[in-house]
Amino acid sequence: MKAGKDKVVSFHYTLSVDGAEVESSRTDNEPLHVLLGHGQMIAGMEQAMDGRESGDSFSAHVMPEDGYGAHREDLVQRLSKKYFHQATRLKPGMTTLLQMKEGGQRLVTVKKVGMSTIDVDLNHPLAGKELHFDIELLDVRAASDEEIAHGHVHGPGGHEH
Repeated sequence: MKAGKDKVVSFHYTLSVDGAEVESSRTDNEPLHVLLGHGQMIAGMEQAMDGRESGDSFSAHVMPEDGYGAHREDLVQRLSKKYFHQATRLKPGMTTLLQMKEGGQRLVTVKKVGMSTIDVDLNHPLAGKELHFDIELLDVRAASDEEIAHGHVHGPGGHEH
């Protein structure tokens, strides 16, 4: 069976940026299980899997526009320290959670720490980067009607209800 929209793929990957390994599913030896065509992974990786079959091993070079987008300078902002729970411990380069006005939290990267403010980058840490994936496609199967309706994989490796 070929990978494509409404198919569940199980795979291992290794992600490298600028020649350095960033992360790998092989670290904990658990493959990922994803329902294709439902926004569960970056477009470039999904495009690279389209039409592939179980047992295929391949590489994918993903440009920023098909990955985490371009780095946007307007997402680098200066905020009051009062918005950070551990402001006194933060250092440039660290990531921390920022409580959002509309609820929820957002991961940000600390750029600069001042006396009363902190400059943060709200871009994804891989925004603006070219990504290189080495992928091993372990299995491709048709998604169940329930998985398609819910927009995610159920069962082992997926979401349990």
